[in-house]
Amino acid sequence: MSSKVKRKVSGLNTTASQSQSNATLSRRFSATTEFNPDYTQVKAGLKRIALLAATFVVILVVLAFILK
Repeated sequence: MSSKVKRKVSGLNTTASQSQSNATLSRRFSATTEFNPDYTQVKAGLKRIALLAATFVVILVVLAFILK
């Protein structure tokens, strides 16, 4: 297994490449830190649960009057 040899880069290229890489990294991080989830399925599920709960409450109230 051969050992890796690190090459030195001239000082002028290093600062230019570092500034480019920093700009690229900042663009990547800003794009990945945005959190924009899609809750359409969750909203639909909650609406369905609310509708079912309201229906059951109405049925219970009607049955309470009928059975009384």
